[in-house]
Amino acid sequence: QVQLVESGGGLVQAGGSLRLSCTASVSIFSMYVMGWYRQGPGHERELIATITSGGMTNYADSVKGRFSVSRVNAEKKVNLRMDSLKPEDTATYYCYARNSLNQYWGQGTQVTVSS
Repeated sequence: QVQLVESGGGLVQAGGSLRLSCTASVSIFSMYVMGWYRQGPGHERELIATITSGGMTNYADSVKGRFSVSRVNAEKKVNLRMDSLKPEDTATYYCYARNSLNQYWGQGTQVTVSS
């Protein structure tokens, strides 16, 4: 059973930064895509950042240039660095991983950006 546990959420003022981490219960070498989704109040879940096993990254336009995703396979972690945060970034952030068999989700961590 693959488990993903997020950490690092919280309350921050607009313009501030946060770093989210996601730790997997198993090796992530086989996870060919990992990343982050978010779901804000009244919004559908949105894919915001992904990173492949080869290190290629992709970002939603809404976060491009402000967020940075990385993965540390040896630590079984995927991280999300969020800078220049805006009130509209307020959401629950979910870690995501996919291998050849299945896709997995964390329970989510809340990020609240105050104006």
